[in-house]
Amino acid sequence: MPSYEVVCTTYQIIPGLPITKNFSRHSFEKGASKDAKEFYGKVITSEFTKKLAPVEVHLKVAGITIKKAHFGPVENLNKKKITAVG
Repeated sequence: MPSYEVVCTTYQIIPGLPITKNFSRHSFEKGASKDAKEFYGKVITSEFTKKLAPVEVHLKVAGITIKKAHFGPVENLNKKKITAVG
């Protein structure tokens, strides 16, 4: 059975500084698809997540993204110039 995880990437944009991103990972037991999907649903419907924009949320199974959502101008960011923080 595959393992599941929900990965939330938050981008911090401050004018005049490089864009930074922070990762938050929530891993689930192997075969815990129901729990992972419920958690993913709670994250993407949360008002807190929407206020953190720009944010990307991925539901992964065995390292492969099966669902993703983004809030804010994530697709407009030049991802080559982003610095990872966490």
